[in-house]
Amino acid sequence: MAERVIEHRTYARVGLMGNPSDVYFGRAISFSLGNFWASVRLEPSRDLVIRPHPVHDLVSFDSIDHLVNRLENEGYYGGARLLLSICKVFRKYCSDKQINLKGGNFTLSYETNIPRQTGLSGSSAIICAALNCLLDFYQIRHLVSVEIRPQLILKAENELGIVAGLQDRVAQVYGGLIYMDFSKEYMDKLGHGKYSPMDVGLLPPLHLIYAENPSDSGKVHSSVRKRWLNGEQFIISSMEEVANIARRGRAVLMEKNYEELARLMNRNFDLRRQMFGDDVLGSVNIKMIEAARSVGAAAKFTGSGGAVVAFCPEGPAQVELLEDACRRAGFIVQPITVVPSVLRDGDLETLSS
Repeated sequence: MAERVIEHRTYARVGLMGNPSDVYFGRAISFSLGNFWASVRLEPSRDLVIRPHPVHDLVSFDSIDHLVNRLENEGYYGGARLLLSICKVFRKYCSDKQINLKGGNFTLSYETNIPRQTGLSGSSAIICAALNCLLDFYQIRHLVSVEIRPQLILKAENELGIVAGLQDRVAQVYGGLIYMDFSKEYMDKLGHGKYSPMDVGLLPPLHLIYAENPSDSGKVHSSVRKRWLNGEQFIISSMEEVANIARRGRAVLMEKNYEELARLMNRNFDLRRQMFGDDVLGSVNIKMIEAARSVGAAAKFTGSGGAVVAFCPEGPAQVELLEDACRRAGFIVQPITVVPSVLRDGDLETLSS
C-alpha cells in the first residue's frame, strides 16, 4: 500500500468552439481555465472514507430557513457523491478489464473554488482529480489509457443523473488547448473521439464573464436532442455548422487569424440561440452576451450557460469598455489564464498513435 499522501488538481474548462456538438458526432475546441480548479486529496487510512466538505456538503444548519435557502441556492448535493460515484465506476472498470488492485484503504477529500452554476465543469473537475488520485494510489496509470479516462468520468456523472457529453471531460483529462473530433467514424471504430492537443500560445487574450449569483441560468427543458434524433433538418444542419466552426476554428488559430476567430465565436453562439431559444438559454446568460457585444467584443458560452468567454480583437481600449459594460450590468469579468497540458510521461505512454 502506498503510504504517501496523493493530491491532484483539475482545472475548470472553457469550450471555445463547437459546443454543443460533442454529443451530436461533432467537433469542439476547449482549453483549461487556470482561474478556477478543484483538488482532491487521498490519504492512506485504515478504513475507506469519503470525507464530506465542511461547506459544500453541509448537513448542519442554523435553522430550517437556513436549510431551505441553502437547498434553493445550492441544490441537494455537494461533492461527496461525486467521489463515491467515481470509486464505483473505477472499481467496475478495473474488474471488467481484469486489472488487479492492491489492498489498502484511503480517505478522499476535496476542495474547489469553481463557481457553481457557471457552466465551467465543476463536477467533472472533482471527479477527474479523484480519478487521478486512484490511478496513482493503485499504481495503474499505465493500464488506463488517457483516451478512456474521460468516459470513466462521464460514467460517474451519469450514475448520478448528470446529463453531459465527453467534451469537458476530455479537456480536463488532457489539459491545455485541445481539438476534439467526435465524428461517428471515430466513435464507432475507437469507442472515443480523436483528440489533438494544440499549442496554448495560439490563443489571443480572452476574458471570462459570469454572474456571482446566477438566478436564471436557463431551466426550461430543451427539445433539441429529441429533434435531432427525429431527423429535423434545421437541427441537423445547424449542428453540422457548429462542428464545422470548430474545424475552421482550429485552422484560424493556427494562422492566428483573430478577426476570423471573433466572427466564428459570435456565429457559434448565434447558432446555439437559434436552436435552443431564449427560454432555454436564460435571461442572465443572454445579458452577459449582450454586455460583451455592446462594446464590439466577440462572445459565446463557455459551456451550456452560466459563463461567457469574450474576445476583444481591438485590444486594451476595448477591454476597458468590456470591463465597464460588465460591471454596470452586475457581472464579474476577469482575464483568462490558460493552463498548459497536464499530461505526464506515464500518461503519454498510454496514448494511441
